[in-house]
Amino acid sequence: MIVRFVKLELQSEHIADFKKFVEGEKNDIITFEGCSFLEILQDINDDKLFFSCSHWESEEALNRYRDSDFFRANWKQVKQWFAAKAEAWSLKQ
Repeated sequence: MIVRFVKLELQSEHIADFKKFVEGEKNDIITFEGCSFLEILQDINDDKLFFSCSHWESEEALNRYRDSDFFRANWKQVKQWFAAKAEAWSLKQ
């Protein structure tokens, strides 16, 4: 299993946009083949920082998701709201 953490720093004016967007897309992400868990967390001290934590059956499953049209469209949407480049880590359990 792969655990994927992604750190996102958003522009303050797009925090509400991001929360609304993610809520609408979360179910589609978690039902993507190979994904068994997804959680979006917001930092308690900095409202602009968000972290996603997702569980994938394998690195191949994660890469299929990252190569999908669904991911590319979502990433294009949220990327415009970033205040800094996203950081990501893929970890083995």
